[in-house]
Amino acid sequence: MESLRGLLPSPPAPDVMNPYAIFLLYLLAIVAFVGLILGLNRMLGPKPTASAIKLEPFECGVMPVETVNVKAVSIKYYGVAILFILFDLETMFLFIWALGAQPLTGFLLFTFFFFMFLLVVSLLYVYKARLLEAVTE
Repeated sequence: MESLRGLLPSPPAPDVMNPYAIFLLYLLAIVAFVGLILGLNRMLGPKPTASAIKLEPFECGVMPVETVNVKAVSIKYYGVAILFILFDLETMFLFIWALGAQPLTGFLLFTFFFFMFLLVVSLLYVYKARLLEAVTE
């Protein structure tokens, strides 16, 4: 049987689709599905009508009081929010780094120390600018 194996034609190799084409097909299917669901919702879903009660401002279950008492949010809060997002993103990058650092090379150590440096610099900025104390004032 082994001697016949060389004489028989080998089966054709299966056609392998380009990975980018597979990704684009998945993306197209997802976008089409989302569009179908949104279209069905628009056609078959309830159509609310605007009324005076629905158009009133409403927050946290409390009717709004005088607009004189409403104050704008201080810009200091936005600085703290942006720094929180930066710390959060850098922490997530460190988790991803820890999962992907197999085996540990010099470049991976460099990226670790680079992200740690960014975390320390941003923490020093928050401390020196007294951002957290400014918000509580």
